Amino acid sequence: MRCAVLTISTSVSARRGEDASGPLLAQRAEEAGADVDAMEVVPDDFTLIEDRLYHYVDEGYALVLTTGGTGLTPDDVTPEATRMVIQREVPGLAEAMRAESLRKTPLGALSRGLAGVAGRTLIINFPGSPKAIDEVFGVVGPVLQHAVATISGDSRH
Repeated sequence: MRCAVLTISTSVSARRGEDASGPLLAQRAEEAGADVDAMEVVPDDFTLIEDRLYHYVDEGYALVLTTGGTGLTPDDVTPEATRMVIQREVPGLAEAMRAESLRKTPLGALSRGLAGVAGRTLIINFPGSPKAIDEVFGVVGPVLQHAVATISGDSRH
């Protein structure tokens, strides 16, 4: 399961902060059976996020995990950029992540992350906080291999 991790953070891309979320998300993905062979950091820029997502879809990645840009600040545009790239939403993944987050904090209701399919690529938006990634990955990890297999045409259950 070829995977790319895209960290979306203006401060990290400008080297004003360290990327703790991207490496953690990559680690969790690998523990779930993914082969993470691309990691990148981009600023909170709609066009750039959209471009990088299309790049990974065009390169045939089975899975693209983003971290960051899912909150309510004016520059949090990851879900909007993702929506431009996906053809079909997979709302159950985002709903499960929010539900798990809500078990820990009422602020989980403010996460706007999406999940969806573009071509044969599953794209999932994760929060930008390492703590939040730890809290929600457990509900996504167990279904990743099945989801990716199904997207690629394997209809066995």
